Amino acid sequence: MSDPISIADAARKRDARKRADLQERARGITLCRSGFHQWAIDQKKQFDVRSGRLVTVLRCTRCTATKTRLD
Repeated sequence: MSDPISIADAARKRDARKRADLQERARGITLCRSGFHQWAIDQKKQFDVRSGRLVTVLRCTRCTATKTRLD
């Protein structure tokens, strides 16, 4: 039979898991604030033609900021 887990041990494990989740979320937000976005092509509006040039819409996967790139 395994040893029973005390309530304090269970709470400590839960808090550690919650703290790790919060740290991971904050890391992404901090990176975006510093200008290190994670750009991905926006599939909803993939291409747009403006003045004869191809325009690609990019969206950050962490903070949903957008930017356009002329190809």
